[in-house]
Amino acid sequence: MKKYYMAGNWKMHKTVSESVAMAEELKKVLAACPEKLLVAPAFTSLQAVATVLKGSNILLGAQNMGPEETGAHTGEVSVLMLKDLGVKAVILGHSERRHSYFENDELVNKKLLLALKHGLEPILCIGETLLERDSGKLEEVISRQLKDGLKNVKKPDLKQVTIAYEPVWAIGTGKTATPMDADAVHLYIRKLLAEMYSPEHSKAMCIQYGGSVKPENTRELMSMPNIDGALIGGASLNADSFVSIAMFRS
Repeated sequence: MKKYYMAGNWKMHKTVSESVAMAEELKKVLAACPEKLLVAPAFTSLQAVATVLKGSNILLGAQNMGPEETGAHTGEVSVLMLKDLGVKAVILGHSERRHSYFENDELVNKKLLLALKHGLEPILCIGETLLERDSGKLEEVISRQLKDGLKNVKKPDLKQVTIAYEPVWAIGTGKTATPMDADAVHLYIRKLLAEMYSPEHSKAMCIQYGGSVKPENTRELMSMPNIDGALIGGASLNADSFVSIAMFRS
């Protein structure tokens, strides 16, 4: 049976106490969930949430990380610090990092290679803006972000990578790509991966969809043949909502 990867990105929300309470509830309610699960709290809550989730079926993720292991990088958090806290995965190249903080493909790739070097599982986010989609540049943007993001990633390491397709115009807007539209882009990503690596690597790749995923549309999105999970933003901030998404097959 196919196992879906459901990841909650809490973004810049929740104090430490709120994060702990949320993690404790999810740990209890989702103990029997058959899917692969992850939550990514704010940096300030990682240690406390790590303590709660230790030994559970919910992985601890980080929302970003610095491009260097150590050094004079004020305000950054290194891969070594994340590993020390028990972080297992890291979200990289999220559209908010790309568009609000001007992270380019080269920087995202540097972080991804560093994450792989230290055994973290990167979630590589790619996606087009509404202007890029309307101007016919969707495939150009997806191809560039995927190829540049995976530059120098060797075949054996690819199994540690997850791709998250997030149309920028659907993130936090309430708008969602139709399941068929989303699946078409996922299929295009698989075509690119087959060319870059092999058809086997393409088929094995976990590709999540992100962009206003909510309980009401999860089942339909997950029914698409090329969608393997979800990277969930706003709907992951409420325990009942995230549980409904994670347990969509129940």
